[in-house]
Amino acid sequence: MSTYMQKNETVVRKWYVVDAADKPMGRTAVAVADLLRGKNDPTFTPHADCGNFVIVINAEKAVLTGKKLEQKFYRTHSGYVGGLKETKYGKLMKEKPELAMKVAVRGMMPRNIITKDSLSRLKIFRGAEHLFPQVIGHMSVVSPQQLTGLIHPLPVGDSVLKRDFPVNLGVTFLLLIVSCYALLLNGGLLDHAMSDNVGHVSRWLGIVLLVIFVAYIAYLISDAKKHPAESEEEYEDMPGWKCFLLIVIGIALIVAGGKAVVYGAKSIALAAGMTETLVGLTIVALGTSLPELVTSIVAARKGETGMAVGNVVGSNIFNILLILGISSAIHPIAVNAASVWDMYILAAIGILTYVFGLSKKEIRRPEGAVMVLLYFAAMAFAIVR
Repeated sequence: MSTYMQKNETVVRKWYVVDAADKPMGRTAVAVADLLRGKNDPTFTPHADCGNFVIVINAEKAVLTGKKLEQKFYRTHSGYVGGLKETKYGKLMKEKPELAMKVAVRGMMPRNIITKDSLSRLKIFRGAEHLFPQVIGHMSVVSPQQLTGLIHPLPVGDSVLKRDFPVNLGVTFLLLIVSCYALLLNGGLLDHAMSDNVGHVSRWLGIVLLVIFVAYIAYLISDAKKHPAESEEEYEDMPGWKCFLLIVIGIALIVAGGKAVVYGAKSIALAAGMTETLVGLTIVALGTSLPELVTSIVAARKGETGMAVGNVVGSNIFNILLILGISSAIHPIAVNAASVWDMYILAAIGILTYVFGLSKKEIRRPEGAVMVLLYFAAMAFAIVR
């Protein structure tokens, strides 16, 4: 009788849901590690990647026995002198229970190249809800390729609430006040036609925006060195020449795509009798926002919901500080009444989103629906005004 060896191309992966509520974290981690490796399957082969997909829910309710909450530490090091950071598991379980569970599972798995692929199939969620509603019971009846386009509540991290959102709102109000200070002091916005110039973004304001941008990036780099990302995910190193080549290709494609979008948008505006402001708010805005949309969807599907929120907020900050800063530093930009209304809307939606994030430190489905409705309302206002 010959020994059966599993091959990667013949592996049939199942989906399992593990509820960690009121269960010891160590034992839960052992069970999850066995499922990820496929150790419970009769066809288990140690040197083959024959594991399953595992969803862990209620990670925040997992139990640490004894005095581990106070005596056990999660440690990271930035690689710089004095860069050691220690976090008690009591604090870690309150702020990042997903990370605590992932570290526990990682410790129960062998140190080899297969483990990296196995951990990519692990999806951990703080509460009882997860991204995969098609998963029934403890085993799925669908393939991973079918699990696309799902909408999920997005947690908002403390760094985004305390740093990025205030910066976003601050630069928005700075742009509004400095570019249209005369109109804001005297009032009378309703007395102007939408095409009337009521202010401008001067060169010195563009330079100020660029200075703020440089200071913001310097702070982010400094903060990243002091507080390295607490992640156990491993990434494959890429050669320097390949990184440089991909950057050059990406920049070339961005430049070419930007020219094509602007040319096509102007052609549509001329053909349909639309104003350039309206085209910028609709067609150009949608085209330039597609990368952020795709990035956020991919991040949410992978469980990196924090990245989905940070991507949107960071993109808005970069657009105001870098893009508008460079453009106005090269040549002053006139601001018409329609643009002032748009800045009012941008500031109002920014404040509303900030309130949503502060409420329960996440943007839930009803709040997301409100934001989508507000987007369509803003587009309708831009069309009819």
